[in-house]
Amino acid sequence: MGQSLHQVYGHLVFSTKDRKNLITAEIETELYRYISGIIKSLNSQVIVINGMPDHIHIITRASKSVTDIKFMQEVKGSSSKWMSAKVADFKWQTGYGWFSVSPKDLDSAVTYVKNQKEHHKTKSFQDELRTILTAYKIPFDEKYLWD
Repeated sequence: MGQSLHQVYGHLVFSTKDRKNLITAEIETELYRYISGIIKSLNSQVIVINGMPDHIHIITRASKSVTDIKFMQEVKGSSSKWMSAKVADFKWQTGYGWFSVSPKDLDSAVTYVKNQKEHHKTKSFQDELRTILTAYKIPFDEKYLWD
């Protein structure tokens, strides 16, 4: 094949440190715009970004030129520094979730992320993450899941 073709969608999930409610309604739009700029600078595309005061979800089309680890270091590191200038003691949790999304499932993943605020009226972040991990058959130890 004469060219390299690449299409990988990811559903990214990460929380504030200790799940503190630091992403207020007043700052979330600006934060999401800032994160979208970081992702664009990594030659990737934000499909949708949304969340709650203690965590965010991003559906992205990832670049073929940036590793997942580098991507997350840039997104979390740069946005944490930016947020720290606006919110005292802001930090993201150490880990993150990066879950693959098939193109055929992209619309339902986007809808899921768009409906976060409605979804979390009945389900906690912890229960949500457990459900995702179970659906993806990812083994986890609760002792290391929450920081």
